[in-house]
Amino acid sequence: MTIKSIVMALLALGVFTGGTAPALADDVDLVQVRKLQASGAILSFEKIAELARAIKPGDILETELEKRQGRYVYEVEILDAKGVVWELKLNAKTGELIKLEIDD
Repeated sequence: MTIKSIVMALLALGVFTGGTAPALADDVDLVQVRKLQASGAILSFEKIAELARAIKPGDILETELEKRQGRYVYEVEILDAKGVVWELKLNAKTGELIKLEIDD
């Protein structure tokens, strides 16, 4: 395992708390994340970040992976150029936008 892959695995677990580090919710752990990504059940954090920024350009503040009603959902918070924080909910398998709203 390379240092880059270790760092990416730690990012996927939400070990780092700043910048673009995702935090996980529910019962998703590193082993599950790897299995889900390897099986194609979810997209990588890198792909989700790319898709989220294409929808709403800005800086990613936080990302969470949750399991809701039997499907995995990435919640991404983005700070836009005007200082507004947006919350995007994306289908973790397809990257399809589920919901976009200003975060309170």
